[in-house]
Parts: sequence; C-alpha cells; structure tokens
Amino acid sequence: MRFLFLIQGEGRGHLTQALSFAGILRSEGHQLCGVVVGKSPRRNLPEFFIQKIGVEVTAVESPNFETDGLEKQILLGKTITTNLRKLPTFWKSLQHIHQVIEDKQPEVVLNFYEPLGGLYTLFFRSKSAFWTIGHQYLEAHPDFVFASGRRLEKFLFRMHTRLTALGAEERLALSFLPKENEARLRVVPPLLRQEVKELKVSGGDFYLAYMVNPGYSEEVLSFAKLHPEIQIKAFWDKKGAQEIENPLPNLSFHKVNDQGFLEAMAACKGLICTAGFESVCEAMYLGKPVVMVPVAGQYEQACNALDGEQSGAGKKADFFDFEGLTMLPLADASDTAAYQKWAESWPSEFRKLVYKEEQISQTESPELVLN
Repeated sequence: MRFLFLIQGEGRGHLTQALSFAGILRSEGHQLCGVVVGKSPRRNLPEFFIQKIGVEVTAVESPNFETDGLEKQILLGKTITTNLRKLPTFWKSLQHIHQVIEDKQPEVVLNFYEPLGGLYTLFFRSKSAFWTIGHQYLEAHPDFVFASGRRLEKFLFRMHTRLTALGAEERLALSFLPKENEARLRVVPPLLRQEVKELKVSGGDFYLAYMVNPGYSEEVLSFAKLHPEIQIKAFWDKKGAQEIENPLPNLSFHKVNDQGFLEAMAACKGLICTAGFESVCEAMYLGKPVVMVPVAGQYEQACNALDGEQSGAGKKADFFDFEGLTMLPLADASDTAAYQKWAESWPSEFRKLVYKEEQISQTESPELVLN
C-alpha cells in the first residue's frame, strides 16, 4: 500500500513518530510516497528529519501557537486572532496539499495531528483513505484524565483534536500503557524508532533537558548558576542558535539533533522536559526518571503531564525542577520490561490496520466476474 503523511511540525514528537511509522510500513513491504509538513515561522524543519524520512518533503504554512515575547507561554487569544487572519494563506496550503495528493495517489493519507488534514477532508474529495494518529486522540477515551478547571481551554483542545480527525476512518490513539479500544477509537502503542531500542543504557554524570519553547532556557540557566555541581545538557529548537552553546561550565544548549538527543537520553541520570509525549515515551523505554513541565497556556500539555504521571512515567512540575528530578528513583525493571513489550507490539497492530483497509477496499471495489 502507498502512504502519504501529513505532519504537524511543532516540536520533535510528531516528526519522530512519522519516522518510526515510516520504518514500520517499509519493513512490512509498503511504500511512503510523500510527506507534507505544516511549518511554523518560529522554527526550522530539523535537518535530521529531512535526511531520514527518505522521500520528498513539502512544507506548507499551517495554524500554529503564538507565544509571549519570551517564547515561553502560549497566548490563546493571540493564537486565535493570528490564525484567523491567515485563513487565505491556509486555503492556499490546502490547495497545495490537494495537488501533492493528486500527484502521489496514496491509498492512505495518515495525519500526525496536522489541523489542515481534517480541513482537507472537509473541502476536498480524495479517493485515499484518511487515518489520524496521535496521543491527543486519547481524549475520547473514558480513562483519560483532563486537567481540572480551564473549561474553555478543555473545550478548545477537544474541538481542535476532533478538527484534525474530520472524516477519519481510523483514529489511532497513542498511549503510554495498553487500554481497551472504544467505538471509533483504536488504542495503539507509542511509536518508538529502532534507534531507541538499540541504545545502550548507561549512567552518566548529567541530567538531560528538552524544551519545545526556548523561553524555558532562562529557568535552566538560573538553576545551573545556583548549582554548579550539577551537569546539564539541554536541547532546544531556537531559531538562529548555534549548534552548541556553553553559557556555563556545567550547562550546554544543543540545537535539536535527533541522534545526539537519543545518545544523551541513554546516558543521562534523568530527563526534565516540556510535557510532550514522544520524549517521555523514550525515557520510559530506557528506564529513565522524568519530570514533565506543561508549557504555560497549553492545555494539551497539562493533560499529557497528568497522563504521564498516572502511567508511572515520572512527576509533573510547574517549572524546570531539577532538584525534584534528582530525588526520583530509577524505574522498576519489571515495569520497564512490560512497557518495552507494549511499545514493541506495533508490527502486529500495523498488520491489523492494513488487513482491515484491504478488506474494505475489496468490498468497495469488487472485481467484475464474467460467467
């Protein structure tokens, strides 16, 4: 089968998930024929993704979060008004996506939480099946824990998540731990690439930090100044930053580099990160303790942190609490082994999906039999 990916380009999580899925489908004898990434003016598309995905990457301008002047807190009002002003631009992006799909003729379009994906199915006709995948779709599961209060943000988060899945035949909810499937929702394991599974875990002398918004670097810098005895390697996606910056003897900032980040993950004492999904899953697989810091103003990350805490990944914090991280124990070996077994069950899940799609195709397009 021929697949085409639509990918939300904010952070590294959706990009690394796409790399993992590409590896699975190729190992099963299927083809990735194209990739479209929703780009942000605040970020460059990481070079590691372009090099490893193996097909032409088309970038289109897409709805994205707006932050404060410190590039730290998500500003909800500014996000809404800015994206509304860009509606003509987004319409051009949808037309561009349509042209790519018409040219590539995929059998399945797989959407990694890109909002233009749902809008595409609303405004354009396509013969391709439409699937969506992401941890966010777990919000439709009865076991999902929402951050309390913030009713408007909860409503907007759920509305946005369902917008990305308009017209989807398959909604694939990535989950830290196994859960029962629900109507129109399939719970699937995290998408971890083979490189993660082949890492050699060791006990280094440093703590690892990852921040999706570079404004959090001030918190890391302040802590490092006060604790020169603690070594920190921090990865960020700051536009225009040097590959490596060393503001202090015990602190280095690294531009997002996939292999470098994974190697640091395998060797670190523990991870502190903004509360995405992918980095936390990688740390769980490697048995590393985690502190999760929800991006201020981003309701989705507040929910992620609660889900991660409930799943045994680590602890939620309101700031880059390295002291809290130093007190967390290593994961229990049996829990890590159970998690690894869950994460490695993707090939069988993929075969179920493809078999179901092939059955649907045969039903909808029966062969003409002449008697």
